Amino acid sequence: MNLKQLHAFREVMRTGSVSEAARNLYRTQPAISAMISSLEKDLGYQLFSRHGGRLHPVPEAHYLYEEAGEVLARLDAVEQTLKSVRDLERGVIRIVAMPGPSAFLLPNLISNFVDGRDEVKVTLITRNSRQVQQLVSVQQYDMGLGDLGVVGSIKSPLVDYDVIQLECVCALAADDPLAEKSEITAEDLDGKPMATLFADHPSYIQTKAAFDEMRVTFTQRFETQYFIPLLTFVERGLAYAVVDPWSAESYNIYHPTDPCVVFRPFRPTVLFTAAIMTPAHKPLSNIASAFAEAFRKEIRRISEVR
Repeated sequence: MNLKQLHAFREVMRTGSVSEAARNLYRTQPAISAMISSLEKDLGYQLFSRHGGRLHPVPEAHYLYEEAGEVLARLDAVEQTLKSVRDLERGVIRIVAMPGPSAFLLPNLISNFVDGRDEVKVTLITRNSRQVQQLVSVQQYDMGLGDLGVVGSIKSPLVDYDVIQLECVCALAADDPLAEKSEITAEDLDGKPMATLFADHPSYIQTKAAFDEMRVTFTQRFETQYFIPLLTFVERGLAYAVVDPWSAESYNIYHPTDPCVVFRPFRPTVLFTAAIMTPAHKPLSNIASAFAEAFRKEIRRISEVR
């Protein structure tokens, strides 16, 4: 028994005619008759009796008709599901990300991506970068976003890394006189209070090196584990900060009008290095691949804006 036989049988049962079934299925009448005959041979009994030039189903045929209907309906549903998957209308995306992007940037991007895709489900959790790498390595998540400056020295062979380098920007209060400048330099911040990440982080090391390069005084006042909290000190006019563009974008998403913090390019350049992490031995689904590409496109957009 095969699906072609079942399709032919169901159409003959619906129409009561081999010729009508042939027209509906775009097949020849002999082809339909042959499929019915082969189905009867496979089953070991006749499905139709012929009287007065018409087919009359035997009682067993009605039972098979119900069963065939369920099988073919299920097949149609599977085909529709696979078509939806192919067309990126259905699927599941599991994302784990470091705190900064997971607060505002990723939810905003996810919302844009799933708009009009009602059957796409997304999980987004926040972990530190080392935990991001671990969860991706054990294939619990399709995609991770982590700070490569934190995990770079302990990369996992179970993870593929799509390395991203972005130029950090200077965050300063909107009413600060320096906000009038189109670019902020280390010289502009000579001796001014700075809010930074911890001393071992590459952004701290590069920022301090930028001050040293310009032979100006680097004055750290506040230290946090992540970039986003630094912006509170900047809002209050208590410090300046050199932050990654994702944190800047997240702040702007959360403060679309009258922001208290503005962002300007910073020189000398301070680089922020992150990575899109995916399982090395598990290919991404079509929908997860499409989202990862949308994220890369957003990164390029943010880089151009800055």
